[in-house]
Amino acid sequence: MMASLAVSPFSPPELLEKALSNDVREWVPAAMDGVWMRPLLFDTVAGAWVNVTKLEREGFISRHAHPCPVHAYVLSGQWRYAERDWIANAGDYLLEPPGDIHTLIGLPGGSETLFWIGGTLVELDENGNTTGYADVFTRIEQAAKHFEKVGLGRDYVKRFIR
Repeated sequence: MMASLAVSPFSPPELLEKALSNDVREWVPAAMDGVWMRPLLFDTVAGAWVNVTKLEREGFISRHAHPCPVHAYVLSGQWRYAERDWIANAGDYLLEPPGDIHTLIGLPGGSETLFWIGGTLVELDENGNTTGYADVFTRIEQAAKHFEKVGLGRDYVKRFIR
């Protein structure tokens, strides 16, 4: 006899969000003016997060490294890494291997890119020294503070946590 399939009562609920929300309150400002993050998923078990990063400025954005892989899909516009000879354009997919170090450069016209980031983003200065980091928990706290400030409430962040 064949067993029937059923959803486990222990399975978390589905998550469906607009990646490019028109509600400006859902875009979390980064540490630099003209850079925004739209949270889509905070995976607290795998230690990963998914967001759309919106660049509305040209030039240096950040220099950083990732000890885990990062996946990126450019939704609109274009950007580049100072260390590379390519430009990421709308429709391009990028796999950043573990250990990659790069300097994100915003290009004219801005961009929106979906990033899936595992582990930690390690912020670096021009000499390669660590100046800070972000992980799923620092990103959750950053979003919670922003959502509280703009009137959505701290708990609004819980919709993205799995």
